[in-house]
Amino acid sequence: MTVPFKENTLRETHYGSQARFLAMATAIPEGTVAQDDSAILAQQLNITERWHKLLPALYRKSGVLRRSSVLLDSSDRDLFNRQSFYQVASRERPLGPTTAERMHAYSQHAGPLLERAANDALKHARLSASAITHLITVSCTGFSAPGIDHHLIDRLGLSMHTQRTHVGFMGCHGMINGLRVAEALVRSQPDAIAMVGAVELCSIHQQYSDDSEQIVANSLFSDGAGCVILAADSADASLSDSSNSPRGNAHWEIASSFSCKLEETGEMMSWKIGDHGFQMTLSPRVPRIIEERLRGPLAQWLSENHVDIESVQSWAVHPGGPRILDSVAACLDLSEKQMEPSRNVLAYYGNMSSPTVLFILEKIAAETDPGEYAVMLGFGPGLHTEALLLRRIA
Repeated sequence: MTVPFKENTLRETHYGSQARFLAMATAIPEGTVAQDDSAILAQQLNITERWHKLLPALYRKSGVLRRSSVLLDSSDRDLFNRQSFYQVASRERPLGPTTAERMHAYSQHAGPLLERAANDALKHARLSASAITHLITVSCTGFSAPGIDHHLIDRLGLSMHTQRTHVGFMGCHGMINGLRVAEALVRSQPDAIAMVGAVELCSIHQQYSDDSEQIVANSLFSDGAGCVILAADSADASLSDSSNSPRGNAHWEIASSFSCKLEETGEMMSWKIGDHGFQMTLSPRVPRIIEERLRGPLAQWLSENHVDIESVQSWAVHPGGPRILDSVAACLDLSEKQMEPSRNVLAYYGNMSSPTVLFILEKIAAETDPGEYAVMLGFGPGLHTEALLLRRIA
C-alpha cells in the first residue's frame, strides 16, 4: 500500500538564501566493546532468562561488531570490571538501575561528550564560540535541567545571550529535526550562526527483560554525539578568518526537508519512560511497512524539488537495524555501494540514535561531487519519516 503524498508533508522555506554547513564533527566515548563481549556481559548480568543462551547469536544478528559506552572505562581489564553501573540481576534488584539512577548518569556524561564534538566543530569552522547566535540541542535518552545547552554555553564560552532551542524525545530522526530548526533560523536571520548538537547515551537504558523487542534494542544501541554549525550562504562574506569555506566533510547545503507520518503505525515504534529506564518498542512489522509505503511520498517530495530517486548519488540512511536498511534498499532500489556507509556505521558504532546520520554523512562526503545530491533519512516513533535533501558544494 502506498500512502498518498499530502501537501503538508513538504516542509520548505523560501527566504532567498540557503543554509550551509560551516563545519561538522562527531565524537564517541573512549570506552568501546566488541559485540561478542557485549553479549557475554549481558549473560553475566542475567538480564534475561528466556533468551540467556541465545544472546550471543541474537547479538550477532544485529549487524553490530563494536559499540561505545560512557559507562565503560578504556582499560584492558575484563569487560565486567570495566563498568560498575550494571549489576547482576538479583531478587532485590531484578530490573537493573532505576530511572533516577540512569538520569544521574545522563547528567554526568551527556554534556562532556557533546562538548567534544562541538569543540571540534568550532575548530573546523575557524570560529570563536562567541560567534554562535543560536544553539539547538537534540537528545532523547535523558532529561536534566539546567541541561546540555547550559553545559555547552559554560564550557565552550558561548555568549550568555545565545538563543536556545531543545529538540527532545524525538528518537533517531531528532538530528534531522534539529537541522530543520537551524535552517529556518539562519535563512530568516541572515546574520545568524547556528550550532546543532545531538548527544545520546543509549547504553544507560539496557533493559533486564524477557521481551524480545527489548533484547533487540539492547543489541543495537550505542552512545555518540555530533555537531553541525550552519549559516546562510548570504552571510558567508561576513564570516571572518576564512571560515566561510566549509572544512573537512562539511561541504553541504540544505535544499529541502521532508516529513511524513505513516498512517496506523503509532504503536509500532515507541520510546517510553519506565521505572527502570526508557523502553524501546520496535515491531518486527516496521521493515515491511517501510518497504511498502516509503517510496511514493519520498519520490513525490523529491520531484517537487526537480530531483528523482535515481539521480540522488548518496544516501545517509539511519541504521535502525539491518532489516530496516534492507527494506530501504529494496524500496528505493539502492545499490549495496549506496548502503555501505550506513551498514559500516552500524557495524562499527552501533545505533547511536539521533547523531548517527552525521557519522554516515562524514563517510559519504568523499564520494559525492559538487552539485550532486544526498538524502539524509531517518525513522522514529510514530512511525514517522524525516528527511533532508542536501546538495554538495565545492
